[in-house]
Amino acid sequence: MDTPVYDFLRSYAASGTLRAHMPGHKGNAAAELGELFKLDITEIKGADSLFEAEGIIAQSEHNTAKLYGSKASVFSAGGSTLCIQAMLALMKQERRRVIAVRNVHRAFLNAAALLRLDVQWIMPRYSGGILSGELQLADVAAALAADHTPACVYVTSPDYTGRLADTAALARLCHSYGAKLLVDNAHGAHLAFFEESLHPIALGADLCCDSAHKMLPALTGAAVLHTSCEEYVPKLKQAMSLFGSTSPSYLIMASLDLCNRYIAERIRDDIAAALPRIAVLRAALSDRLVFAESEPFHITVKAAESGFCGTEIAELLRERGVECEYADDELVILLMSPFSAAEDYGRLQAALESAASGASPRNRKCFGFQPKLPQMALAICEAAFAETEEISVEDAEGRICASVKVPCPPAIPIVVSGEVIDRQCVELFRTYGIKTVLVVKN
Repeated sequence: MDTPVYDFLRSYAASGTLRAHMPGHKGNAAAELGELFKLDITEIKGADSLFEAEGIIAQSEHNTAKLYGSKASVFSAGGSTLCIQAMLALMKQERRRVIAVRNVHRAFLNAAALLRLDVQWIMPRYSGGILSGELQLADVAAALAADHTPACVYVTSPDYTGRLADTAALARLCHSYGAKLLVDNAHGAHLAFFEESLHPIALGADLCCDSAHKMLPALTGAAVLHTSCEEYVPKLKQAMSLFGSTSPSYLIMASLDLCNRYIAERIRDDIAAALPRIAVLRAALSDRLVFAESEPFHITVKAAESGFCGTEIAELLRERGVECEYADDELVILLMSPFSAAEDYGRLQAALESAASGASPRNRKCFGFQPKLPQMALAICEAAFAETEEISVEDAEGRICASVKVPCPPAIPIVVSGEVIDRQCVELFRTYGIKTVLVVKN
């Protein structure tokens, strides 16, 4: 597949042109990053412009849309955060009420605050903590039926642990009510290339975002916003330009451009080769470790259910040369990708076997309660922009949450801006090691 963005950058780097333009490094700064600096440019003649793309960037985005089978796919150099902001801005323009499954990323909440959106929450049936849960279609149907105002439903799938929602069923349900389905598919850029596509666009979502850097060989910050709806095709760029930098990174865009070539030429073979290796790893450890239900490349260990502490398992893995994506007392999340080397699966299996043998046994336990929605006292935007103070979690019960303060990863909110912090929230803060919280100043 052609790579118009990368080809232009290489050609320009080799041309010897005097760079009387930004950026200030002039293509020749730190020797350690010399090759990268040569490819880092601004919107000069021939380089196109991300939010007004009609040249090389538009050509590369068209390649992406063909690969994913979308009506349009547009680049983001601001990660899925920018894509989420754009999706919600489009819903704001259409005056749609927003229904969202609670285990959203912090980026969603920040966008809701900026856009002055009210959110109707649906609580999933949690398992293994607040990061993952099963979404009941009946709960979505009830939320849609409760109000005849045009709506959208926002779901995170895969969630942080790799659990997939039934996107096809959700899409049918949403469309039966005239609602739009928005999917945060940040962890699922590879899902379109299984033998049968699991990508939200193929399953009926109206809009979705992919973080290419999470599961594909792309630079951090590389993401794509897709739509299956013709009416959104001319609107995507304008919505993104409301929030995106006017100086997007050409290095990030070049990595998306090169990802197209990888997808076109290699990814299906890499996935087919990796799946048996993942199956072997899981089977070899199934007598000692409980794995969460997930898409294959998320290898999520239910440490507490396995009789271990997740953070201890993570430390033992670290000693054996393996760094995990995330760990808490309940879970250890290990992210592989289609691009992972074949030998990495053997190394990971050996490290897990050793860690499981060396970890201190504990009583097996399951996440013991279902969190309930806290009381809402202020609108999200009102609380997010209120005068705040930072206080100890121990002193926070009864106070109104201001800006959401959660570690990233996983950046899943325990309490949302405008909600009253109750005893359950305090206990969850303790569970996840959060010691202070921002509250609305009295």
